[in-house]
Amino acid sequence: MTQREIEDWQVSPPQGAPPDVLVLAPPNVEAIARVLRWASLEGRSVMPWGGGTHCGPAAGDTPEILLRTNELTSIVDYQPDDLTLVVEAGALVSEVESMLAERSQSAVLQEHAAGSTIGGMIASGASGYRRLRYGPTRDRMLEATVATGDGRVITAGGRVVKNVTGYDIPRLMSGSLGSLGVMSQVCLKLWPVPATAASIDIDVAAFPALYRPLALLETEQGATAYLAGTAEEIAGQANAVGADPVPGLNWPAPLDHASRIEMRVPSPLVTAAVEQVKAAEAVAFRAQHGVGIVEAGFADWSDERLKSLRDWAERHSGHAVVTAAPTPDLDRWGAPPDSVELQRRVKEAFDPRHILVPGRLPGGV
Repeated sequence: MTQREIEDWQVSPPQGAPPDVLVLAPPNVEAIARVLRWASLEGRSVMPWGGGTHCGPAAGDTPEILLRTNELTSIVDYQPDDLTLVVEAGALVSEVESMLAERSQSAVLQEHAAGSTIGGMIASGASGYRRLRYGPTRDRMLEATVATGDGRVITAGGRVVKNVTGYDIPRLMSGSLGSLGVMSQVCLKLWPVPATAASIDIDVAAFPALYRPLALLETEQGATAYLAGTAEEIAGQANAVGADPVPGLNWPAPLDHASRIEMRVPSPLVTAAVEQVKAAEAVAFRAQHGVGIVEAGFADWSDERLKSLRDWAERHSGHAVVTAAPTPDLDRWGAPPDSVELQRRVKEAFDPRHILVPGRLPGGV
């Protein structure tokens, strides 16, 4: 890579960027690959950066290069009849969903996604509250184009005849936190927007009586089921549990506390996990019944609280992850998963020089 290219692609640091970092915004995937190839040869660490909304507390080494995707915002191919959308990774989730809504379609992306990009949402593994109905983000991706840590460009997934890498690239990118490569574009599944949607406030004990809800959420203010379908279907389900439906999907506000912990446990243990975060003096929480995710916000940070919640989760085949903290100097992940050695081998295949967010994954991968 030439000095002229560095100068042409250099931009101002975004809010929240690490100090003393070189910020580059390449215009396309080939340019991204050139940056990564150069960084790999020079041994310089790189952090991909979309909207900066899913970065979480800093972990691993401080990056020397921040690689922005804000130049990659185009809709590449939209086939409404086939229910597929190819979009560049730097496009904003809110703008993509707004465009799709004009055709009464949706990619069922994360709610409350202000400022989030498609690539950042996928890299973080965020699936939104409707995961119960539509599955995790990794199952909604058909194809992805990625620039690897050593500067190769790979396209793989359902729209190609043969996956020449031998890896399921779209699924690997989901939740990778940018540690394997920088995604430039992705093909997403789409769904028709339901004719009617409603929210009903009910007791958690009534959740099992509902048929294919969009989401079953419990917060510090109570429990709510989110339904979609015809007006008759929604009315019938509401009557079955003795509740009055409120039109629309009234999602709870996202947690924004400076101290947050997310627990993931087997779905039958969500109620028990809720009791744990209540006992730990959570100010607010969002529990996804049927999915197994409980995120809790706290008024202040406590290492003892983290240890207590993490010990409980790990004893029950789960884990507790720090999603926000006033200091980066802590163990974000807890005990590494049994698959950590497999993760290391995959990392070697995609990023042999370990330049992409080194040390950011569980087990220091």
